[in-house]
Amino acid sequence: MAGRKPEDRKRAALHNLGCKVNAYETEAMEQLLREAGYVIVPFDETADVYVINTCSVTNIADRKSRQMLHRARKMNPSAVVVAAGCYVQTANDRTHLEVDADVIIGNNKKKELPEILETFFRERAEAGSAGADEGRQRHILDISHEGSYEELKIDRTSEHTRAFIKVQDGCNQFCSYCIIPFARGRIRSRQIPDVVDEVGKLTASGVKEIVLTGIHLSSYGMDWKESPSAGSLLSLIRSVACVPGVERIRLGSLEPRIITEAFAAALKAVPQFCPHFHLSLQSGCDSVLRRMNRKYTTEEYEKALEILRTVFDDPALTTDVIVGFPGETEEEFACTRKFLEKIGLYETHIFKYSMRAGTRAAAMPDQVPEHVKNDRSSDLIALGRENMRRYIRRWDRKPVQVLVEETRVMDGETWYTGYTREYIRVFMKDEAGDGESRVNTLVTGCLDCLRPERILLCEHTEQIYGYRKGTE
Repeated sequence: MAGRKPEDRKRAALHNLGCKVNAYETEAMEQLLREAGYVIVPFDETADVYVINTCSVTNIADRKSRQMLHRARKMNPSAVVVAAGCYVQTANDRTHLEVDADVIIGNNKKKELPEILETFFRERAEAGSAGADEGRQRHILDISHEGSYEELKIDRTSEHTRAFIKVQDGCNQFCSYCIIPFARGRIRSRQIPDVVDEVGKLTASGVKEIVLTGIHLSSYGMDWKESPSAGSLLSLIRSVACVPGVERIRLGSLEPRIITEAFAAALKAVPQFCPHFHLSLQSGCDSVLRRMNRKYTTEEYEKALEILRTVFDDPALTTDVIVGFPGETEEEFACTRKFLEKIGLYETHIFKYSMRAGTRAAAMPDQVPEHVKNDRSSDLIALGRENMRRYIRRWDRKPVQVLVEETRVMDGETWYTGYTREYIRVFMKDEAGDGESRVNTLVTGCLDCLRPERILLCEHTEQIYGYRKGTE
């Protein structure tokens, strides 16, 4: 197909649902199809192949996956619809009853997408007018017994400044509310040389910031028979830092128990490492954490924060919290709220518990009513906003470094916008107005946090002091 004229080549559209790992895999599948000769088009355009990378983290995610598959079928009834990823992996044998797709590809089989499609088109042509059920192909492994890491990769990304790199898959934690260990299997880690090679290609294309991510990033390297340890993640970070062109390194979500004084000090010694940590909390009440089968206590969590705040200068600390977990009493929720007030994080992502069939939590008694979840969620969202304002105010007039990501026109004026190393979003007015782009460049200056909804950056300290003096 690669040698055909553009008008003769098949058109493919892809749509991603779910996490950053899924997004990475969708980009990798897109690259595989492009290399195989497909013309990639937006998902809302007519295509010969629609690929939906599904999610299954909640029942709602399952429903959205089915809806997107139905939408693809409706856009072009004669197209080949591919259902890939976590939803079809967890649905498994019952998938044929619930998924309107011609090709079904589970996890650890996505790298075979071009070959699978080639086989499907050939067999469909040979079969003539076979019915949908007769022509369906299923490619699903028993993921629980899959020990190899699926080597997907990209050499370009839709984001020009930042690239998310998947380095780990699978999870051994089995939290009582989570289906992901069944969708992704046991922990599997990507070899460091493969990561370094991919990062080198991305930085050569202009990418300056690398985000290392995985299903359970804290387990990176733990599956290796030779020297499995938490030091494997440090070795990976140090190796990535040595790649020419890497200006920044961030990490995806971490478990609090990986944070030790030695680990934090080692990260601090990497010049490109950004002091931005997402530590999963889920609940600020120990009794709820036990029911969730989380492997830490609030005391251990708070100790991890203390270590990070001692080693780094006011790092950005963010988390996830689930409200309305089965059996969560008013007293337990109050405990979580009090804990969040105490630890004062930069950003808190609040999720209402969503029952997920196939998990232990789905069968737990005392399911919390939806209206109670709504009230608790609103309460913690408001608290989170206030904590965010407090954190941002602490950065007022402080020098920072910003990686400019894009320009934006607001109120008829052009602004540059980007993020500090702590992931605070800031704006800079295009004072020169000469159209010279500064996207994907690093800029230093001082923050003006007078208006939290639009944090300004001035490149010269006297500018910001003069501005503030004139407004006070």
